Amino acid sequence: MQTPVTAPRQAARSETQTQVVRLADVVKRFAPARRGDAALTALDGVTLHAAPGEIVVVVGPSGCGKTTLLELVCGLIAPDAGSVDAAPAALMAQDDLLLPWATALDNAALALRVAGVSREAGRERAGRLLADFGLAGFEHARPRELSGGMRQRVAFARTLLAGRPLLCLDEPFASLDALTRQEMQTWLAQALARDPRTVLLVTHDVEEALVLGDRVVVLSPRPGHVVATLRVDAPRPRRRTDPELVALRERVLEELGA
Repeated sequence: MQTPVTAPRQAARSETQTQVVRLADVVKRFAPARRGDAALTALDGVTLHAAPGEIVVVVGPSGCGKTTLLELVCGLIAPDAGSVDAAPAALMAQDDLLLPWATALDNAALALRVAGVSREAGRERAGRLLADFGLAGFEHARPRELSGGMRQRVAFARTLLAGRPLLCLDEPFASLDALTRQEMQTWLAQALARDPRTVLLVTHDVEEALVLGDRVVVLSPRPGHVVATLRVDAPRPRRRTDPELVALRERVLEELGA
């Protein structure tokens, strides 16, 4: 006899279906580097989710498994325990990974070309997006002719043009100087306001997490597990000196043990 589904279970199932990404009790281990060493546990029992249009930022110390988490969500690796359910995702790595011989236009259009879009149509769509990103006039520049911030905008355009419902951003501004990094954080917040997407972003920068995120998930040192989840309700645009963000920053630092 089939067991009837109760109303609470139906509600839980509906909530799960609306989530773009959901990790439940995820464990990920890596083989030891040397024979006789113990396996390295990168993540241990991680549970988190992101709803449509939500920006979830995962913050934690170096080596806590943040990049591993994104690789799991993108399907690049499999968990050793637990479950990962995610919509198709586009990954933007720490390095911009632009092709040095290609123009900004062709680098941005690369995802479209891989999807089978013609070169002309891909360039047209990429050109419109680069103009929206403040790169009009730089379409035919090579990566070496662009500043760090410009290169990251091209890389983000390529990520958006992949057309995936979930964007996974792996410390996209880590290689930039402090001033350019703040400028790019403001720019990214504005870009996502114009074109809302579900975003899973990892960073070790607490202020970056609070400026950009709707929710901030705090991971412990390795093996990474969730020690706190904080909602950020401050209106946008946000300033680092906003009292709510200052208070949240202290809470996150406390959870990180700083």
